[in-house]
Amino acid sequence: MRRLAYRMYYILYPLLYVLSLLPFFILYGLSDLVAFFLYRVSGYRRKVVLANLAVAFPGKTEAERKKIAHKSYQYFTDTFVEMLKMFSISRKQLLKRNESSFELINKLVAEGKNLNLLCGHQYNWEYANLLYSAALKIPFVTVYHPLENKTFDRIMLKMRSRFGAVMVSTDAFGTKMHNVFKSQYALVLAADQSPSNPKKGYWLNFFGRPTPFLVGPERTAMRNKVPVVFFAFKRVKRGHYRYDPVLITENGALTEKGEITRKYRDELEKAIIADEPNYLWTHRRYKFEWQPGYGALIG
Repeated sequence: MRRLAYRMYYILYPLLYVLSLLPFFILYGLSDLVAFFLYRVSGYRRKVVLANLAVAFPGKTEAERKKIAHKSYQYFTDTFVEMLKMFSISRKQLLKRNESSFELINKLVAEGKNLNLLCGHQYNWEYANLLYSAALKIPFVTVYHPLENKTFDRIMLKMRSRFGAVMVSTDAFGTKMHNVFKSQYALVLAADQSPSNPKKGYWLNFFGRPTPFLVGPERTAMRNKVPVVFFAFKRVKRGHYRYDPVLITENGALTEKGEITRKYRDELEKAIIADEPNYLWTHRRYKFEWQPGYGALIG
């Protein structure tokens, strides 16, 4: 199996690279077709999307929520064709299509501090990974979930690390991170994943509904005494994004239990409200129901 995956990598990677050279307008035309099929024809996770939107925006009409859903499918498929461009996009093109203020981050780096950078599954998180790994002068470490398909997992690693990102899988985090922590670093985490065990999460109201959040990002920041910065993503126009940093704390060790996660939740909600379709609504954010045995609902 390993040999087969090795061969498939060398077949698929050149093919995908050639496809990435297609102009954006052709790729976006393909994206429109796929979005139409997913939303109108196959109904891929449409019930999940509309249920999530009903929780997040109860004050909107059904027609308004369907409009957000329709746009979110376009943004969803756009992200995949933009990922295809990651095979060949130049640094100049990347900077042209993505903007951010680096003042806060550069200040913290210049002070010799390590960083915990938190984001949500807003589009386009893949471009954000490339942008910051290219711009920062310290290792930009991304924790990711490995794909089951070894060929595509290797392809994704190749794309994501093009501009120097250090990719660490969730499986290897415990054994490899002590090496990363030996020198100055910026660790980025998408902290809106649902914990595998709801009993071990921080239970917070997310858009008014009790929801478990991962405890790892907060505990890591508290243990390592690092600043925590949240990034809000904004789709400026098709294929162009802005990433706005917000300081949550200058020292995780000086916060109380749940404080970082609550502030993260607050900033994520603000970012979603500011750009409603620009979130991975297909993610089952409310798949767990809170029970007293899960611990206190802390905010």
